[in-house]
Amino acid sequence: MEPRFGRVITAMITPFTADGALDLDGAVDLAGWLVEQGNDGLVLAGTTGESPTLTHEEQIDLVEAVSGAVDCHVIAGAGSNDTAAAMELTRRCSDAGADAILTVTPYYNRPSQLGLFNHFRAVAEATDLPVMLYDIPPRSGRKIHTDTILRLADEVQNIVAVKDAAGDVAETARLVAAAPAGLEVYSGEDSLTLALLAVGAVGVVSVASHWATPETVVMMDAFFSGDVAAATEANRRLIPSWDFESSDLTPNPIPSKAMMKVLGLPGGDCRSPMGPEPADLADRARLVLAGLGRA
Repeated sequence: MEPRFGRVITAMITPFTADGALDLDGAVDLAGWLVEQGNDGLVLAGTTGESPTLTHEEQIDLVEAVSGAVDCHVIAGAGSNDTAAAMELTRRCSDAGADAILTVTPYYNRPSQLGLFNHFRAVAEATDLPVMLYDIPPRSGRKIHTDTILRLADEVQNIVAVKDAAGDVAETARLVAAAPAGLEVYSGEDSLTLALLAVGAVGVVSVASHWATPETVVMMDAFFSGDVAAATEANRRLIPSWDFESSDLTPNPIPSKAMMKVLGLPGGDCRSPMGPEPADLADRARLVLAGLGRA
């Protein structure tokens, strides 16, 4: 069976104009191109979408524009480290046309596991839409413990998925093994996607799929048809994309925006404090594309 949100979802960048304003026309054009490439869904205003620098009004405008223009699952990033703010944004994204909500671990204030449980339950109760938890301890500073995720899945009906960017394949295996029916795990880290599929993940919320959706689809199709050797080969071809997509010198989403420029697609520069883009990044992007067999 196909998972609820499909197999390949791009965590989409947020395009900006030359003066740093939100580029809604560009967002619609980019979203349409990503769907044409084979994406089943798009995450808007997530980490890759520079959510820390977007106002709530910009996030709502983005969801309204894209959800009305594409035929795919639109998952709205609506997280905050303030529960009341996350609930409000979740309600507004639901009204704006999102198909689902992505809600990240509250960052910086490092709540307890009970605090996390209460936060996520309150956010989920603010909407009738399905909710995907976003577990990313390297950025949030706090892991959602497996027991907390399982309790949320058991007790909160519309918490139905996890974007797993925790980087611990063994713990993901434990989560999948104990998960109730209906809870789906998506890889949130491209370089671990094949490993997470092997322990029960159903797909990926990807950054590299900005330019490598067809290759990612090939890997998914091969794995789920039982051709592990072909999936492994597809995985090998994608390694340079993962090396490119984020590093200490060029953290995500700086490389994706550089790649969009090379491809002639909307994107613009990142808002401060992300950036500036190194002078050689466009050349590195072209090498990645060449390695995928594209001029």
